[in-house]
Amino acid sequence: MNIIDINLREKCYKIYIERGILKYVGEKLKSSYEGRSIVVITDYNVEKLYLDILRESLLNAGFKVNSISIPPGEKSKTLEMLKKVYENLCKFNIRRSDIIISLGGGVVGDLAGFAAATYLRGIRYIQIPTSILAQVDSSVGGKVAVDLPWGKNLVGNFYHPDAVFIDPEVLSSLNDRFFSDGMSEVIKYGFIKDRSILDDLDSYSNRKDVLNNIDNIIYKCCSIKRELVEKDERDLGDRMMLNFGHTLGHAVEKYYNYERYSHGEAVAIGMTAVTGRTEEMGITKRGAYDYMKYILDKYGLPTCMPDLNRKEIIDSVALDKKSSGKDILNLIVLEEVGKAKIMKVKISQVQHFLFLDKIK
Repeated sequence: MNIIDINLREKCYKIYIERGILKYVGEKLKSSYEGRSIVVITDYNVEKLYLDILRESLLNAGFKVNSISIPPGEKSKTLEMLKKVYENLCKFNIRRSDIIISLGGGVVGDLAGFAAATYLRGIRYIQIPTSILAQVDSSVGGKVAVDLPWGKNLVGNFYHPDAVFIDPEVLSSLNDRFFSDGMSEVIKYGFIKDRSILDDLDSYSNRKDVLNNIDNIIYKCCSIKRELVEKDERDLGDRMMLNFGHTLGHAVEKYYNYERYSHGEAVAIGMTAVTGRTEEMGITKRGAYDYMKYILDKYGLPTCMPDLNRKEIIDSVALDKKSSGKDILNLIVLEEVGKAKIMKVKISQVQHFLFLDKIK
């Protein structure tokens, strides 16, 4: 088992990375939470695969267990769905001493975490991520949120789990598209902080090779995130580097109403668009753009900007949570492969940096 300690000013918790750990979550929680009621929040797809395994583990440890299942996908990350979650928490008579467990990918983690942060002014919760994206990124660091019609993650909080249990074995059930989706976030870590991640990915021949080595990949990515979160819990400085590709990526997701591109696919488009331009401008060392296109293509991710309406995208970017006010956007760019920095860019100039002056 790999264990990563997250040490923050007001909260400390552990990330446990172990194959098969899903079967033993109840046993690991028993000494700290005996006698509590637990509500598992999941989605329809994950429910079919893993809810019974988790439920049995929790029941065997003496917990009372209820569950809430939501439709999969970004369209469930709304205030309307959050209200349904609250209704069920009330129906189950959940108290502040009880626990929410998030069992699923990034959408479930964000929604369940925000419900935990706000129900009864905050109850404890546990993250059990079941996608690559959630295991390497979204389950760690305490960002929880829902979307609004005007943009992604516009209503949220910083609210950390009590623990994160990562079982790499569950990744074998991912279809090829969502395997690739999660690899976009892994590739992001390599470009912003640790080139060895990219060297490893380059050396693997196929998905089986990746999954055989995924424990180490998860550990490297979570270690990078731990370092950045401990330095900058509230996303005001170095932690913003984790948003590489996300400014444009979120706008692309929203533009297509979360139907055409997954999160990882949209981030891949965002990373390549920014890097292509910054390399042209001399901000990024030459060769990064071609290498990025190569590695993203190897893992089945898009690298070409789709045909968009420029004004709609710029309006979406201007509302982005990474804006620091005064019409300034904190844009993450590469200096070279494995090293990123934060650039302050005027909203009026952002279309140039995001390749948006190339579209209508």
